[in-house]
Amino acid sequence: MTASSPDPVAAAIAAIRVVRRFSDRPLDDAAVERILQAGRHAGSSKNQQRWTFIVVRERARLAELAAVGPWAGHLAGATIAIALVTPDPRAAAAPLSILWDLGRAAQNMVLAAWEAGVGSVPATVYDHDLARRLLGYPADPDDLTRPPKAGGRLALDEVVRQERW
Repeated sequence: MTASSPDPVAAAIAAIRVVRRFSDRPLDDAAVERILQAGRHAGSSKNQQRWTFIVVRERARLAELAAVGPWAGHLAGATIAIALVTPDPRAAAAPLSILWDLGRAAQNMVLAAWEAGVGSVPATVYDHDLARRLLGYPADPDDLTRPPKAGGRLALDEVVRQERW
């Protein structure tokens, strides 16, 4: 990059906007996969990739998810939501980097959505019990703490769920 050439990364960072009102136009599968891939490719401490992404499309579930926090009401009008789930960051053995890593994944997803013309905005979960009921628990609790595979990223189908865990 030279001083005279435009910096596309800086331009994207300056131009990106979050969106809280959405059309009812469904997202095509290619756009959803692009967003999920962006989250999957986020760096994580020691490459632990301690996350699962739950894709929610059901209108009733989206409306219920709108109650997980005081600023999550926009989920009721969304076409899709992607819940980013991690082990409990307050657990005794949890590394301090879990939330940092999750923020990196979220920002990658917001950038990928924006670049694809898809509006998005993060929503912080305040009611964790409600979120657990709506999204479910993993069939195998060890999935939350499994060690990373040596040498690379987990496959998309290993970190994505549809509607619930």
